[in-house]
Amino acid sequence: MRFSHISLGALALAVATPALADPVPAAPAPVAPTIADPVVPTDDAAVAPAADDGATAPPKAITISGGVTLVSDYRFRGISQTNLQPAIQGSITLTHASGFYASVWSSSTSGYVTLSGTGSQEIDAIVGYKKTIGGVTLDGGLLYYIYPRSRFIGDKSKADFFEPYADIAYTFGPITAKVTVNYAPKQKALALDQGQTGLFKENDNVYLAGDLSASIPKTPIGLTAHLGHTWGPSWLSLGNEYTDWGAGATVTWKNLVLGVSYVDTDGVFTLANGKNAARSGVVVSLGVSF
Repeated sequence: MRFSHISLGALALAVATPALADPVPAAPAPVAPTIADPVVPTDDAAVAPAADDGATAPPKAITISGGVTLVSDYRFRGISQTNLQPAIQGSITLTHASGFYASVWSSSTSGYVTLSGTGSQEIDAIVGYKKTIGGVTLDGGLLYYIYPRSRFIGDKSKADFFEPYADIAYTFGPITAKVTVNYAPKQKALALDQGQTGLFKENDNVYLAGDLSASIPKTPIGLTAHLGHTWGPSWLSLGNEYTDWGAGATVTWKNLVLGVSYVDTDGVFTLANGKNAARSGVVVSLGVSF
Protein backbone atom coordinates (compact mmCIF):
# COMPACT_ATOMS: atom_id res chain seq x y z
CA MET A 1 0.00 0.00 0.00
CA ARG A 2 4.25 3.10 -2.87
CA PHE A 3 4.59 6.04 -0.78
CA SER A 4 4.49 3.66 -0.51
CA HIS A 5 6.65 5.14 -4.98
CA ILE A 6 5.03 2.95 -5.34
CA SER A 7 5.10 1.77 -10.09
CA LEU A 8 2.61 -1.78 -11.04
CA GLY A 9 5.12 -3.05 -7.08
CA ALA A 10 11.07 3.69 3.83
CA LEU A 11 15.54 5.43 7.88
CA ALA A 12 13.71 3.14 1.75
CA LEU A 13 10.94 -1.02 -0.93
CA ALA A 14 8.40 0.13 -2.76
CA VAL A 15 8.82 -1.22 -1.59
CA ALA A 16 7.08 0.97 -3.57
CA THR A 17 5.71 -0.71 -3.85
CA PRO A 18 6.33 -1.35 -2.41
CA ALA A 19 11.29 -1.56 -0.72
CA LEU A 20 12.48 -0.66 2.67
CA ALA A 21 9.51 0.04 0.31
CA ASP A 22 8.88 3.84 -2.74
CA PRO A 23 6.85 6.38 -8.47
CA VAL A 24 10.12 6.19 -11.53
CA PRO A 25 11.12 7.69 -14.78
CA ALA A 26 13.53 5.35 -16.56
CA ALA A 27 13.37 1.59 -16.14
CA PRO A 28 15.06 1.07 -12.78
CA ALA A 29 16.10 -2.25 -11.35
CA PRO A 30 13.38 -3.51 -8.99
CA VAL A 31 13.94 -3.04 -5.30
CA ALA A 32 13.16 -5.41 -2.50
CA PRO A 33 9.69 -4.48 -1.21
CA THR A 34 9.46 -4.88 2.54
CA ILE A 35 7.92 -2.10 4.50
CA ALA A 36 6.66 -1.13 1.39
CA ASP A 37 4.75 1.60 0.07
CA PRO A 38 4.19 1.35 -3.64
CA VAL A 39 7.28 2.08 -5.72
CA VAL A 40 7.45 5.72 -6.85
CA PRO A 41 9.54 6.82 -9.89
CA THR A 42 13.09 7.77 -8.98
CA ASP A 43 15.35 8.09 -12.04
CA ASP A 44 15.73 10.65 -14.82
CA ALA A 45 14.24 9.97 -18.25
CA ALA A 46 16.23 7.59 -20.37
CA VAL A 47 18.43 8.94 -23.18
CA ALA A 48 18.00 7.54 -26.67
CA PRO A 49 20.97 5.79 -28.31
CA ALA A 50 23.35 7.90 -30.38
CA ALA A 51 22.44 8.37 -34.02
CA ASP A 52 24.48 6.69 -36.75
CA ASP A 53 26.25 9.93 -37.60
CA GLY A 54 27.63 10.12 -34.05
CA ALA A 55 25.31 12.90 -32.91
CA THR A 56 23.52 12.38 -29.59
CA ALA A 57 19.76 12.03 -30.00
CA PRO A 58 17.54 14.12 -27.69
CA PRO A 59 15.95 12.46 -24.65
CA LYS A 60 12.70 10.62 -25.27
CA ALA A 61 9.62 12.68 -24.36
CA ILE A 62 7.99 9.68 -22.68
CA THR A 63 9.60 6.57 -21.20
CA ILE A 64 7.91 3.39 -19.99
CA SER A 65 9.25 1.15 -17.23
CA GLY A 66 7.90 -1.62 -15.07
CA GLY A 67 8.56 -4.93 -13.39
CA VAL A 68 7.28 -8.01 -11.59
CA THR A 69 8.32 -9.10 -8.09
CA LEU A 70 7.73 -12.15 -5.91
CA VAL A 71 7.90 -11.49 -2.15
CA SER A 72 7.72 -13.89 0.78
CA ASP A 73 5.40 -11.42 2.59
CA TYR A 74 3.89 -8.11 1.46
CA ARG A 75 4.53 -5.60 4.27
CA PHE A 76 2.87 -2.17 4.15
CA ARG A 77 4.43 0.12 6.75
CA GLY A 78 5.56 -2.94 8.64
CA ILE A 79 2.22 -4.79 8.66
CA SER A 80 1.62 -7.93 6.61
CA GLN A 81 -1.08 -7.55 3.98
CA THR A 82 -1.02 -11.24 3.08
CA ASN A 83 -1.43 -13.05 6.42
CA LEU A 84 2.37 -13.51 6.54
CA GLN A 85 2.21 -15.39 3.22
CA PRO A 86 3.88 -14.76 -0.21
CA ALA A 87 2.60 -12.23 -2.75
CA ILE A 88 3.12 -11.38 -6.40
CA GLN A 89 3.43 -7.72 -7.39
CA GLY A 90 3.73 -5.80 -10.64
CA SER A 91 4.02 -2.24 -11.89
CA ILE A 92 4.16 -0.02 -14.94
CA THR A 93 5.15 3.67 -15.08
CA LEU A 94 4.94 6.33 -17.79
CA THR A 95 7.29 9.26 -17.25
CA HIS A 96 7.40 12.51 -19.23
CA ALA A 97 10.69 14.35 -19.73
CA SER A 98 9.17 17.32 -17.87
CA GLY A 99 9.08 15.30 -14.64
CA PHE A 100 5.40 14.33 -14.60
CA TYR A 101 4.64 10.63 -14.23
CA ALA A 102 1.73 8.20 -13.93
CA SER A 103 2.03 4.73 -12.48
CA VAL A 104 0.00 1.66 -11.61
CA TRP A 105 1.20 -0.83 -8.97
CA SER A 106 -0.61 -3.96 -7.83
CA SER A 107 -0.17 -6.76 -5.29
CA SER A 108 -2.07 -9.82 -4.16
CA THR A 109 -3.44 -9.32 -0.61
CA SER A 110 -5.54 -10.94 2.11
CA GLY A 111 -6.60 -10.25 5.68
CA TYR A 112 -5.70 -6.89 7.23
CA VAL A 113 -5.84 -4.62 4.23
CA THR A 114 -8.94 -6.14 2.61
CA LEU A 115 -10.98 -5.45 5.75
CA SER A 116 -13.88 -7.82 5.14
CA GLY A 117 -11.57 -10.48 3.75
CA THR A 118 -13.55 -10.73 0.52
CA GLY A 119 -10.91 -9.03 -1.62
CA SER A 120 -7.59 -10.43 -2.73
CA GLN A 121 -5.91 -7.56 -4.58
CA GLU A 122 -4.59 -4.03 -4.06
CA ILE A 123 -4.22 -1.64 -7.00
CA ASP A 124 -2.45 1.71 -6.53
CA ALA A 125 -2.95 4.44 -9.11
CA ILE A 126 -0.30 7.17 -8.84
CA VAL A 127 0.24 10.56 -10.49
CA GLY A 128 3.02 12.92 -9.53
CA TYR A 129 5.85 15.27 -10.43
CA LYS A 130 9.57 14.88 -9.69
CA LYS A 131 12.39 17.37 -10.11
CA THR A 132 16.10 17.07 -9.31
CA ILE A 133 18.17 20.18 -8.65
CA GLY A 134 21.78 19.45 -7.93
CA GLY A 135 21.81 16.66 -5.36
CA VAL A 136 18.28 17.43 -4.13
CA THR A 137 15.21 15.65 -5.52
CA LEU A 138 11.68 16.91 -4.85
CA ASP A 139 8.73 14.60 -5.45
CA GLY A 140 5.01 14.90 -4.81
CA GLY A 141 1.74 13.48 -6.02
CA LEU A 142 -1.41 11.55 -5.24
CA LEU A 143 -1.92 7.87 -4.45
CA TYR A 144 -5.30 6.19 -4.84
CA TYR A 145 -5.60 2.78 -3.17
CA ILE A 146 -8.16 0.45 -4.77
CA TYR A 147 -9.30 -2.84 -3.22
CA PRO A 148 -11.64 -4.66 -5.65
CA ARG A 149 -14.56 -6.47 -4.00
CA SER A 150 -13.59 -5.30 -0.50
CA ARG A 151 -15.93 -3.62 1.96
CA PHE A 152 -15.45 -2.10 5.41
CA ILE A 153 -16.40 -4.52 8.18
CA GLY A 154 -19.86 -3.69 9.54
CA ASP A 155 -20.44 -1.15 6.78
CA LYS A 156 -21.19 -1.21 3.05
CA SER A 157 -18.60 1.45 2.21
CA LYS A 158 -15.76 0.54 -0.11
CA ALA A 159 -12.24 0.20 1.28
CA ASP A 160 -10.74 2.50 -1.40
CA PHE A 161 -9.05 5.73 -0.26
CA PHE A 162 -6.68 8.43 -1.54
CA GLU A 163 -3.48 9.81 -0.03
CA PRO A 164 -1.37 12.80 -1.20
CA TYR A 165 2.38 12.41 -0.61
CA ALA A 166 5.55 14.53 -0.75
CA ASP A 167 9.21 13.75 -0.21
CA ILE A 168 12.63 15.35 -0.42
CA ALA A 169 15.81 13.39 -1.03
CA TYR A 170 19.48 14.35 -0.97
CA THR A 171 22.25 12.33 -2.59
CA PHE A 172 25.86 12.56 -1.47
CA GLY A 173 28.23 10.10 -3.09
CA PRO A 174 26.73 6.58 -3.02
CA ILE A 175 24.25 7.49 -0.24
CA THR A 176 20.74 8.91 -0.56
CA ALA A 177 18.71 10.18 2.40
CA LYS A 178 14.98 10.79 2.02
CA VAL A 179 12.14 12.14 4.17
CA THR A 180 8.55 11.36 3.17
CA VAL A 181 5.15 12.46 4.45
CA ASN A 182 1.82 10.93 3.40
CA TYR A 183 -1.47 12.45 4.53
CA ALA A 184 -4.80 10.75 3.97
CA PRO A 185 -7.64 13.25 4.58
CA LYS A 186 -10.78 12.18 6.46
CA GLN A 187 -12.48 9.37 4.56
CA LYS A 188 -15.07 6.73 5.37
CA ALA A 189 -12.67 3.99 4.26
CA LEU A 190 -10.32 4.87 7.15
CA ALA A 191 -13.09 4.70 9.76
CA LEU A 192 -12.51 2.83 13.00
CA ASP A 193 -15.20 1.96 15.51
CA GLN A 194 -13.02 2.17 18.64
CA GLY A 195 -16.00 2.06 20.98
CA GLN A 196 -17.59 -0.92 19.22
CA THR A 197 -20.75 1.14 18.82
CA GLY A 198 -21.44 0.21 15.23
CA LEU A 199 -20.90 3.83 14.25
CA PHE A 200 -18.11 4.49 11.76
CA LYS A 201 -16.98 8.11 11.43
CA GLU A 202 -14.58 9.49 8.85
CA ASN A 203 -10.94 9.51 9.98
CA ASP A 204 -7.65 10.82 8.61
CA ASN A 205 -4.10 9.45 8.82
CA VAL A 206 -0.50 10.74 8.72
CA TYR A 207 2.63 8.76 7.89
CA LEU A 208 6.12 10.23 8.32
CA ALA A 209 9.19 8.24 7.27
CA GLY A 210 12.92 8.54 6.84
CA ASP A 211 14.96 6.32 4.54
CA LEU A 212 18.62 5.74 3.80
CA SER A 213 19.87 3.86 0.75
CA ALA A 214 23.41 3.22 -0.40
CA SER A 215 25.32 1.26 -2.99
CA ILE A 216 28.65 -0.36 -2.23
CA PRO A 217 31.08 0.93 -4.88
CA LYS A 218 32.25 -1.59 -7.48
CA THR A 219 29.77 -4.20 -6.26
CA PRO A 220 26.15 -5.11 -7.19
CA ILE A 221 25.13 -4.73 -3.53
CA GLY A 222 22.73 -2.11 -2.19
CA LEU A 223 21.78 -1.36 1.43
CA THR A 224 18.64 0.25 2.88
CA ALA A 225 17.38 1.42 6.29
CA HIS A 226 13.93 2.70 7.20
CA LEU A 227 12.09 4.32 10.12
CA GLY A 228 8.44 5.39 9.97
CA HIS A 229 5.62 6.47 12.28
CA THR A 230 1.85 6.38 11.69
CA TRP A 231 -0.71 8.62 13.42
CA GLY A 232 -4.48 8.09 13.40
CA PRO A 233 -6.96 7.30 14.64
CA SER A 234 -7.76 4.99 11.71
CA TRP A 235 -7.37 1.33 10.85
CA LEU A 236 -4.10 2.30 9.11
CA SER A 237 -2.63 3.30 12.48
CA LEU A 238 -3.92 0.23 14.35
CA GLY A 239 -6.40 2.47 16.14
CA ASN A 240 -4.00 5.11 17.44
CA GLU A 241 -0.35 5.21 16.34
CA TYR A 242 2.65 2.95 15.93
CA THR A 243 6.26 2.90 14.65
CA ASP A 244 7.80 0.63 12.02
CA TRP A 245 11.44 0.11 11.09
CA GLY A 246 13.70 -2.17 9.10
CA ALA A 247 16.92 -2.74 7.20
CA GLY A 248 17.76 -4.67 4.08
CA ALA A 249 20.15 -5.51 1.27
CA THR A 250 19.85 -6.22 -2.46
CA VAL A 251 22.03 -7.89 -5.07
CA THR A 252 21.53 -6.86 -8.71
CA TRP A 253 22.39 -8.90 -11.79
CA LYS A 254 21.37 -7.35 -15.13
CA ASN A 255 17.63 -6.69 -14.70
CA LEU A 256 17.18 -9.10 -11.77
CA VAL A 257 17.24 -8.07 -8.10
CA LEU A 258 17.37 -10.42 -5.13
CA GLY A 259 16.50 -8.74 -1.84
CA VAL A 260 16.31 -9.62 1.85
CA SER A 261 15.17 -7.36 4.67
CA TYR A 262 14.24 -7.38 8.34
CA VAL A 263 10.94 -5.67 9.23
CA ASP A 264 9.46 -4.88 12.65
CA THR A 265 6.95 -2.63 14.45
CA ASP A 266 5.85 -1.83 18.00
CA GLY A 267 2.22 -2.47 17.07
CA VAL A 268 -0.09 -5.46 17.31
CA PHE A 269 -2.67 -6.61 14.78
CA THR A 270 -4.06 -10.05 15.52
CA LEU A 271 -5.17 -12.10 12.52
CA ALA A 272 -7.98 -14.64 12.53
CA ASN A 273 -5.39 -17.40 12.95
CA GLY A 274 -4.08 -15.73 16.11
CA LYS A 275 -0.80 -14.51 14.57
CA ASN A 276 0.38 -10.90 14.84
CA ALA A 277 0.51 -9.30 11.36
CA ALA A 278 2.70 -6.50 12.78
CA ARG A 279 5.35 -8.80 14.27
CA SER A 280 8.99 -8.83 13.22
CA GLY A 281 9.98 -10.87 10.20
CA VAL A 282 12.40 -11.43 7.34
CA VAL A 283 11.15 -10.68 3.83
CA VAL A 284 12.82 -12.16 0.76
CA SER A 285 12.09 -10.87 -2.75
CA LEU A 286 13.05 -11.59 -6.36
CA GLY A 287 12.21 -9.01 -9.02
CA VAL A 288 12.73 -8.41 -12.71
CA SER A 289 12.46 -5.01 -14.42
CA PHE A 290 11.98 -3.86 -17.99
